[in-house]
Amino acid sequence: MKAEIAEKLVRTGKGTPMGELMRRYWVPILMSSELPEPDCAPLRVQILSENLLAFRDSTGRPGLVDEFCSHRGASLFFGRNEENGIRCSYHGLKFNVLGECVDVPSAPQACKQMGIKGYPCVERGGLIWAYMGPKELQPVPPALEWCELDPSHVFFSKRIQECNYLQAMEGGIDTAHVSYVHRYEIDEDPAYRGSKSNDYMKADGNVVFEIDDTEFGLSIYGRRNGEIDSYYWRVTQWLFPWFTLIPPSGDHPLTGHIWVPIDDCHCWTWSISFRPDKPLTEIERAEMRRGAGIHFDLIPGTFKTKTNRDNDYLIDRQSQKDLTTYSGIRGFAMQDASLQESMGPIQNRENEKLLPTDRAIAMVRRALLDAADAVQRGEPAPALSAECQRVRAAAVLLPRESKPQPWAEEHLVDAMDAPVYAL
Repeated sequence: MKAEIAEKLVRTGKGTPMGELMRRYWVPILMSSELPEPDCAPLRVQILSENLLAFRDSTGRPGLVDEFCSHRGASLFFGRNEENGIRCSYHGLKFNVLGECVDVPSAPQACKQMGIKGYPCVERGGLIWAYMGPKELQPVPPALEWCELDPSHVFFSKRIQECNYLQAMEGGIDTAHVSYVHRYEIDEDPAYRGSKSNDYMKADGNVVFEIDDTEFGLSIYGRRNGEIDSYYWRVTQWLFPWFTLIPPSGDHPLTGHIWVPIDDCHCWTWSISFRPDKPLTEIERAEMRRGAGIHFDLIPGTFKTKTNRDNDYLIDRQSQKDLTTYSGIRGFAMQDASLQESMGPIQNRENEKLLPTDRAIAMVRRALLDAADAVQRGEPAPALSAECQRVRAAAVLLPRESKPQPWAEEHLVDAMDAPVYAL
């Protein structure tokens, strides 16, 4: 990849092509529980390289504004959250959840000119989302399946990942790696055990891909040998600009990720498990809190994982020799993160040599570049409608002579009204 193309893909600050594309979508910024009540303590938030402040006003409305006061630049993190606004502790200027200045004690007539940046927020599915793009282009609120479920059906976790969003997200798209890095734990992990899919993924690491451009992003069909007369197909979905949906396994919850840039060298990795038809059990929630499947164990009071780059991800070389882990690192999430972070904060894509199994990654890069170019030309960003988000991943056995696309068109279009397809 040429250096200028790689730069375009990985830079997401304000004014960059990719940053302007991402600002056309609702951005998940916090769990609602992180702002637990009206007038609670504000939180610093860095998203897309912007330093911001999140707070909940006296009526319970969430807001996301510039961290710094317009008067002398003091941080509003040290301000007072009271009476429907955040008040700067330096000279008393007060701002509402939209960033409008509502009080200048020393010069009331100056209110209108003292406003700060503020982004509209909505709460959907237990998350607070912000829209950071042009006001006149604000899309409908997020409508992914788990956004519309009762909280008892959904479990969220998030962690800081110490690398650029793109190499993290590409790991979520890459279904070929499951046959390798996860192969020795997949039968024992509570989120995957008992699944017939495990047998197919371990037995056949030579995945053959078929990939379709869709209205929402890409449908990625990964084919492995199934039974003597069938192929095992994993249908992974990538939705603009940062959502991935993982093919389900057995009678386990559906799962997915969101990969959101903090800055160009760090991202938030959100992990979601959900059941469309019934609440998650207490046993399932307890296993997720312990780090089962796509989830992880955090250092208390932080969003940094206990297994991390500073301690070499607690790599255990003996477990590699014993064939209890493939990479020597335990836990699916950290197995992935360790390899993605090992590339450096921003992977040098000029040196990579892609293989046929990387076709989906190449197509996602091209889709992002094309969308960013379209936005630069004044055209709308893709996949902004609620209908574009009504999609599911799937796992299915199909006769060897059958193609997966007709099956997907029949069973995964408007997927919220269909059963879960898992093996």
